[in-house]
Amino acid sequence: MTVTAAADARRPASAPRLPTWLRAIGLRGAILWLGLVLAALLAVPGRTVTTKYVNDLFIFLDGAHRIWSGQVPNIDFHTSLGPLAFYIPAAGYGLSGAMSAAMPVGMALVVLVLALIASEVIASRMRVLIGLPLAVFLLLIAAVPANPGEWIGELTFAMFYNRIGWACLGLLLVMYLPRQPHQPRRDVLDALCAACLSLLMLYTKITYGLMAVAFISFMLLDRRQRVWAAIALGTIVVSVAVIGLVWQGSLNHIADLRLASSVSGELPGLRVMVDIVLKNLADIAVYAIFAMALLLFRWRLRDLLFVGFCAASGLLIIEQNFQVVGILTLGASAAVVAELLLRAELPPRRRTWAKGLPLLLPMLLVPATASHAVSLAMHAVYAVSGKGEQLALPGFEGIRLVPMWSQGQYDFFRRYNTSIADGSAALANLGGPVERVAVLDFVNPFSAGMALLPPVGDSPWYHWGRTLDREHYPPPEEIFADVAVILDPKSPIEVWTANGMREIYADYMASRYRLVAETSDWRIYRRTP
Repeated sequence: MTVTAAADARRPASAPRLPTWLRAIGLRGAILWLGLVLAALLAVPGRTVTTKYVNDLFIFLDGAHRIWSGQVPNIDFHTSLGPLAFYIPAAGYGLSGAMSAAMPVGMALVVLVLALIASEVIASRMRVLIGLPLAVFLLLIAAVPANPGEWIGELTFAMFYNRIGWACLGLLLVMYLPRQPHQPRRDVLDALCAACLSLLMLYTKITYGLMAVAFISFMLLDRRQRVWAAIALGTIVVSVAVIGLVWQGSLNHIADLRLASSVSGELPGLRVMVDIVLKNLADIAVYAIFAMALLLFRWRLRDLLFVGFCAASGLLIIEQNFQVVGILTLGASAAVVAELLLRAELPPRRRTWAKGLPLLLPMLLVPATASHAVSLAMHAVYAVSGKGEQLALPGFEGIRLVPMWSQGQYDFFRRYNTSIADGSAALANLGGPVERVAVLDFVNPFSAGMALLPPVGDSPWYHWGRTLDREHYPPPEEIFADVAVILDPKSPIEVWTANGMREIYADYMASRYRLVAETSDWRIYRRTP
């Protein structure tokens, strides 16, 4: 009898038989191959397709341009996002040489890193029938150019840092599980995985990073996993110190975070949280079944704290995001609960109930997985086909705006694209070299799109009510310190931001700039000698 035949003979009659290809490469290999496929779908076409949030896309293209112009986040420009939110697209731009590939190639690199970590974290802790669907779910969250909870085909790289945060936090939650009994104990490797995930969150968007540090601190309560948790926390502390010394922007980053929190950092009210719960009630109800089963069948105080943390962190994070549907920590946590109960030594009747829990798991994983898979495939198809409207500025060749379900939304961003073309022509007609342009609007597309030298001391984006308001805003002496030309839009992409900036910076502009040109879409001011 062969080894395979002997293994099949020992297999319980009720155990599902895995496909031959999956048995051949194993869960680790399957996750790595999945990461390669997803990264290829992003990077190989080398183009960006978007149906909405074009202004948000410009934030990160401007950041990539700034970095390749020699600027450093929080030293040469203000941002409440972590530096990786700009170094990721900068890496994509550096590898591809094109702004059109900056975001897809940058995100392909992130997906490969997450696949490598997932191949260790998930494969060492979960059985294939739970671990593989979870890996697909989490890696697609990071790979898809679409916001969680939005319609299939609403393609955008906007707010990509949130998708990185959800995916990283989901992987970190898997580490609540001890390694499977047949797996060797590898505390240092576990610590490195946890530290890498945490640092990726800390330096992309700090909200997720704080949740990660809180979770690892919580893991110190588990004596079986206390060692790797302690090593991970120590690694994070040392890494933050070293990065701070090299970067020299940590204190400035804290100051920018304080400014943003002064504008929009208040804790959510009861009405807001109730609204979020109601909009996610189906997922919360399914997750409640997993949580109650865990607490009834295997009572542990740590388990209560774990499910509470997963639910609370997900609710707090989604409230901080520009997102109302899709609490993505619930799927990862439910998978952990299912694995815990399948491992537990339970009485026969309870064990029967525990075996049924994985049948509910698709209710939390499949909707988002299917939606994200279709959206990623659509992005690849549109990128290869070259369909859509080319963005107006020469540096953005290969970035296309395509219509999807909402004609009104498409027309809105086409109008924005037309205004950008008008601004570009106006700048070209000013005469003499044009450098260091500022825009009184949400974002400045002209520096990256026209290969202009970016200003120093300003921000890649402004958002009224989120990053500035009438009481809290960067002083004009900083953001206009070396700005030669200011563009004031007549049809801004974000009306409240444009109106607010005109108001708070009007006196400064009047004393130092003069109107030199006016078009159907712009008023253009130049610094007086």
